[in-house]
Amino acid sequence: MQTARHIHETAVLGSLIRYSNGQPRPPERFKRKLRDWEGENGTGRLVEREPASGSLAASFTLRLGEFGGAVIVAVFNRTFSAQSDMAFDILEVPTPGMVRVVTGHNGREVLHHLAPDMAAAERWMATNRFGDMRVEVVPCPDPVAIPQDMGKAA
Repeated sequence: MQTARHIHETAVLGSLIRYSNGQPRPPERFKRKLRDWEGENGTGRLVEREPASGSLAASFTLRLGEFGGAVIVAVFNRTFSAQSDMAFDILEVPTPGMVRVVTGHNGREVLHHLAPDMAAAERWMATNRFGDMRVEVVPCPDPVAIPQDMGKAA
């Protein structure tokens, strides 16, 4: 398990992140406790990272789900402070050749879609309009996804 600060500093946009409060999952028969536990334990895709600003701590946002048909009508995100005491794990990172559809303004990037290839990204962009959209092909290897201590002698 990793800290929120580690996720904020090292995870790449599009990474699948698991978050947990560290409590064991309650039995199915305890409906309310299970619902509360599920609210504090889950997975999401990293879609945004915010640096610290004034009195606000650094944070990152996970996309928990999207709902709709061909066009997305509702998006569910959850933002975590980099000072959060929850535990996090990077379950997967985007693979080389995948395409990120992002927007950016004021030094802030937001991931709107992670496509398996350029053709899929272009199809998604044709039906989902955002101002200043651009694509980023995940390089091989993605230099941001390589841990800083890799390659150093132990």
